[in-house]
Amino acid sequence: MTLLVPTGGEALALLDRLTARTEEMAQAALDLCLVESPSEDLARLAEVAEHTADLGTRLLGRPPERITRQGRPALYWEPAPGGVLLLGHLDTVWPVGTLARWPKPPRTGTELSCPGVFDMKAGVVQGLYAMAALGAPAGCGLLLTTDEEIGSPVFRPLIEEAGARAGAVLVVEASADGALKTGRKGVSWYLVRVLGQAAHAGLEPEKGVNALLELAAQARTVATFGSGELTVTPTLAAAGTTSNTVPSAGWFQVDARAPTRAEQDALHVRMTALTPVTPGAEVTVEGGPNRPPMEPAQAASLLELARATASDLGLGGIRAVTVGGASDGNFTAGIGISTLDGLGAVGAHAHAEGEYAVIAEMPRRAALTAGLAARLLPPA
Repeated sequence: MTLLVPTGGEALALLDRLTARTEEMAQAALDLCLVESPSEDLARLAEVAEHTADLGTRLLGRPPERITRQGRPALYWEPAPGGVLLLGHLDTVWPVGTLARWPKPPRTGTELSCPGVFDMKAGVVQGLYAMAALGAPAGCGLLLTTDEEIGSPVFRPLIEEAGARAGAVLVVEASADGALKTGRKGVSWYLVRVLGQAAHAGLEPEKGVNALLELAAQARTVATFGSGELTVTPTLAAAGTTSNTVPSAGWFQVDARAPTRAEQDALHVRMTALTPVTPGAEVTVEGGPNRPPMEPAQAASLLELARATASDLGLGGIRAVTVGGASDGNFTAGIGISTLDGLGAVGAHAHAEGEYAVIAEMPRRAALTAGLAARLLPPA
């Protein structure tokens, strides 16, 4: 088919078509949220993937490729080479049973509020409806994975492979106030282990090497590594065995967020160079970068196209932000593919009870995604 880039009247017609399907989109998002899908529950992930595959097949007229790796499902509507890849995930941070005690009603006149609706099931629905509004062109595809909330340890290679075949990646992750995300900090995770020497805390503590004191010293040192936009935060920790024993071992975890690859790499050098400060103690460091940073320069051209699309649709101005949270878009940006994030639901409270998506924004964001994708499609 020959697809015209929607401008002027065509753009407004696109928005009108999607607005007419607002109720349908809201119900589809609600239905998807009723299938609770925590990252570690493989059976629930398989259920939500089948539900989404059925929805996508009805909307797009073609089934996805069903991919299973290490027992985890993914859905892939592959775009033509050099096409546009929409990217999202179906797993959530919420355990099964959360829906039953949710503090807000699933739906009001203006909002959807369910576990995972903002992050990011409403965005998944918007992406499918955006593709359908364009007539499901071969140059536009969608990849949905099920391990994003735990760092994408299984599907990172698939994300990078799919991204490498695309000309651009549009991430349908959520946006708190409608701003698009051109930058995301890179994420590094570390586990610092400390070994000491046990001794009786009352009889002869001087014969011990206190791993807890060494742990505290190392945690204080690590906390000083953060500077400016680079955050380095000790989080979980443990040490010791009993209350009357000098601790012989301990550990703590570190969450680090870096705005640039250079800062992420420099931090890794500092973390892996940690040495003991207590005589007789040992320190080892595990881990490293999980996601590379998404730096704003890589999305500059996509942002300008998005702003032009929003103008044609009458959606007003589009802000761009850099955020500390990461997404699978970090991976595609990290391999050099232009990536624009934040095209999903408009709402608030990601990972917090009461998260919600604004119903009226669903067709508007779907139209923005569709119009942008149309500008990026390769020649037929």
